[in-house]
Amino acid sequence: MIVMLSLPAGRQAQHDRSQNIQNRALPPVAAAKIAESVPLSLHKKYFMELGISMFGDMHINEKGEAQPAQQRLQELIEEIKLMDELGLDFFGIGEHHRPDYAVSTPEIILAAAATVTKNIRLGSAVSVLSSADPVKLYQSFATIDLVSNGRAELMAGRGSFTESFPLFGYSLADYDELFEEKLNLLLKINNEQRITWKGRFRPALANQEILPRAVNDHLNIWIAVGGTPESVQRAGKAGLPVIFAIIGGNPVQFKPLFDYYREVYRSFDHDMNALQVGVHMHAFFGDKSQQTADAYYPLYAAQMNRVGRSRGWPPYQRQQFDLGRTPQGALIIGDANEAIDRILQLQELFGLNRFSAHMDVGGPSHGSLMRSIEIFGTRIAPKVREALKK
Repeated sequence: MIVMLSLPAGRQAQHDRSQNIQNRALPPVAAAKIAESVPLSLHKKYFMELGISMFGDMHINEKGEAQPAQQRLQELIEEIKLMDELGLDFFGIGEHHRPDYAVSTPEIILAAAATVTKNIRLGSAVSVLSSADPVKLYQSFATIDLVSNGRAELMAGRGSFTESFPLFGYSLADYDELFEEKLNLLLKINNEQRITWKGRFRPALANQEILPRAVNDHLNIWIAVGGTPESVQRAGKAGLPVIFAIIGGNPVQFKPLFDYYREVYRSFDHDMNALQVGVHMHAFFGDKSQQTADAYYPLYAAQMNRVGRSRGWPPYQRQQFDLGRTPQGALIIGDANEAIDRILQLQELFGLNRFSAHMDVGGPSHGSLMRSIEIFGTRIAPKVREALKK
């Protein structure tokens, strides 16, 4: 997505939330209405965007040596260019401040990618809004939007890792309040060119003009959710598109949260035709299923263990990996036919508008990533789109 600092009291890491989501109770406002559920006809759309997200994981060899960041960044631009050439709908890049990831500023990567692509939408996945300045963040993404002719989008999240908080001078004790305040300011900037505003964590703004403005004076903003009802409620209330990070456990455990989001969204009189929901899931594709899984497992397990050592997780086991690859798991790792079936099952379960294959966990080689992207673009995406049209 290794944590050098603990998350605030009562707040679990994103992976922990995903695995335990079925144990979380929804707020009382949802109880009666969710029992009835929202009629599928009100929200299910038969077009689904297909894209890829990455964190810029650096390949780490058997000696524990990471590849140079310069090399990984140059590879990343080649990978995004291929996604565009293959007709994938979007690409997202995450923000991290750690030695095993090459990308700390998604907006710079996206600006570079905008110059070598033509159609693919370019966004963060995610920008850690809690430790960012909403003014500067809007300006950066509005600039990308102008350079790319309206292809930029910003995905805001609180972040599973916490290195950015001390790096930029914020306290983890303010974890929730930071995100709430900064999201409200970001949305205000997106809606108003001149801002008068006052908060706790940033100097006040007095009739300040925020420039440049995004194409059509509107920037697409998504909210990334790890699995808490509070986050789902916030996104639904604001009428923002939401993407769920499903990286552990059984995806069906998230169904109540999707239903809750739709109910909150509708209760605030947002246009149901504009509702957008997506999932972000770890994925990797090859020509032969078992061969792909066997080759990828050591890299994937090594990354899970790097994260797990700092969070107190037990060593990652092959049994977890294999279970995750089943229809009851959260990993889509194998051949094209398996991926097509899994993606269509997810769309049927959740009524998705977007599927994001998170593809570089553990730092696979550039060559294997290019092949995985090619399979996604030439074998998986066309079949999924064809099935949805029917």
